Amino acid sequence: MKKILLLGASGNIGSQSLDIFLNDRKSFKLVGFSVGRQDDKIPQILRDFPTVSSVYLIDEAKAKVLQNQYPNVTFYSGDCGLKELVANTDADMVENALVGFSGLVPSVTALEHNKLLALSNKESLVVGGELINKLLEEGHGKIWPIDSEHVALAKCLAQTDRDHVEEMIITASGGSFRNLTRDQLEGVSVKDALAHPTWNMGAKITIDSATMMNKGFEVLEAHYLYNWPTSNIRVVLHKESFVHSALKLISGEYIADVCPPDMHGPIAYALYEGKAFNETVKANSLEDFGNFTFKPFDPNRYPAVGLCLSALEKGGIMPALLNGANEEAVNLFLKEKIKFTDIETSVAYTMEAIPNIISPTLGDLIEADKLARKTVRDFFNLK
Repeated sequence: MKKILLLGASGNIGSQSLDIFLNDRKSFKLVGFSVGRQDDKIPQILRDFPTVSSVYLIDEAKAKVLQNQYPNVTFYSGDCGLKELVANTDADMVENALVGFSGLVPSVTALEHNKLLALSNKESLVVGGELINKLLEEGHGKIWPIDSEHVALAKCLAQTDRDHVEEMIITASGGSFRNLTRDQLEGVSVKDALAHPTWNMGAKITIDSATMMNKGFEVLEAHYLYNWPTSNIRVVLHKESFVHSALKLISGEYIADVCPPDMHGPIAYALYEGKAFNETVKANSLEDFGNFTFKPFDPNRYPAVGLCLSALEKGGIMPALLNGANEEAVNLFLKEKIKFTDIETSVAYTMEAIPNIISPTLGDLIEADKLARKTVRDFFNLK
């Protein structure tokens, strides 16, 4: 039985993970979880999983109240609480389903403690890819991806020799505004941006899908996860979201993971360490995988992908600046304080305005994240 610490239990990925734990109590024992600000969900999760011994929430006052109510559970809170939760909980696997930069330190901490890391948190690799890969190279822990695109790539890579692969193909729905031109993006609303055509996701990720910043992040993730050059990673628009990713072989054949857009399968792939849901399909072209549509990716229509590639090329703290600026700008857009197109503009500005630091420490990345957020707020004259 695998002991699981679930970070982000109240989110979309976290709630689907809880479904899996409830349905297979013989394989998984939930020993800890975090919920952030949605602490109203804690009592129900504790009722469903009496094996839990540790919980994190943001509200320190509420944590003290809960500690009195549940004396057999250790409650963590505050700025260092997530790190302490990961370091102190006796778990075999840490599932990081957090959204944003807050997932980086828990990911690093999990690997430092030689845990298996089931990773949904994109930002861990986008910002800290070099640090994380160094830990892995030194023999600390192991990563199992949860993103459907990277699970698909893992499945496909297991079916062939790397030397036989010409390129990786990462598919993209195109997001909420995929039928609009750049000019038509002026004045689009938050409500429209959150209306994703194929996936049910949290607000931040849905906006990242609309800008396709998330697809740029996924290219960087694939680079770090599979030691793959970004020059051999191609983004293809695929509105149905059934072909999650594919490999084009030197022979001209394609291998793909083809299934409906649902995250239970990719989550299970990580939790079962690749021992479930391994089916892939071969075809002579992408169109042969089914009655689907595929269109070339236009970098001018979606400049966020280019910003991601530029950040990776420059290295240092640039990926941290990219991510921090994006998180702050997305938050401001969701609060209707800036326009949708201002997201990319402010990210590009931040990356130009702040000098790079090569070979950063974790502390440097944390400071870069803070500086990026401040720079975006200053850009819009917001406190």
